[in-house]
Amino acid sequence: MDGPASGDGTVGKALDVLDMVANVGAPVRFTELLAGSPFPKATLYRFLQTLTSQNMLSYDADRQTYALGMRLVRLAHTAWAQSSLAPLARPHLDRLSATLGETIHLAQLDQGQVLYVDKRNAAQPVEMFSQAGKVGPAYCTGVGKAMMAYLPADALEQALHRQSFYQFTPHTLTNRDALLAELAAIRSLGYAFDREEHEPNIICIAVPILSDRGRAIGALSVTSTKMRVTLDGLEALAPQLLSAAADIALEARNWRFPE
Repeated sequence: MDGPASGDGTVGKALDVLDMVANVGAPVRFTELLAGSPFPKATLYRFLQTLTSQNMLSYDADRQTYALGMRLVRLAHTAWAQSSLAPLARPHLDRLSATLGETIHLAQLDQGQVLYVDKRNAAQPVEMFSQAGKVGPAYCTGVGKAMMAYLPADALEQALHRQSFYQFTPHTLTNRDALLAELAAIRSLGYAFDREEHEPNIICIAVPILSDRGRAIGALSVTSTKMRVTLDGLEALAPQLLSAAADIALEARNWRFPE
């Protein structure tokens, strides 16, 4: 993992420890955490004890493992309701799903990466990376590029620094210049494509959900496979996606959704 958050003091370091536990994806022993920790043994133990006493972590004495605590579940549920587009976008995703029969994604940007906040599976589901709550790369996904294209210059620069440019497929954009050219094209069109850039055979069209100030607060996509539909076929769905995105943006404005 990255080192402790510079300048964020004790709170930042405690959050780093929470991230360490979360990133394991399963209950984890102290020795496993220590092996990958930037903190000394005593410091790591102190943070784990404090987080456990605050119910941010739970500790299984029999297995001697740490896991995320129920207090985090409560906080996550509140954050989902207050800071996620998912609750107000739900009926719009339902309508798109029923009308189009393909996979529908709702996403937001989180530290320069894509956070999938809701999903509707296709009538004939396709196995793919994305799931609600999962984080994915921004530079090689339709929703990620659709949002990045409308970031202010300073925020875009920060997001670009967080892209790995790892080549997942032969179609992946693997450098900053290629991505910037793609983002310019997206701003011109008003929507983005995933041309098998993250996963083989998976293609999508994505549109940004824009605030009154033109800032992307989220993105919608229709995802399918190249065996079932062409990019031209997906592009024909752009008007429906753009209309749904505009409706969600209007509701977000009325709700004073945080940008």
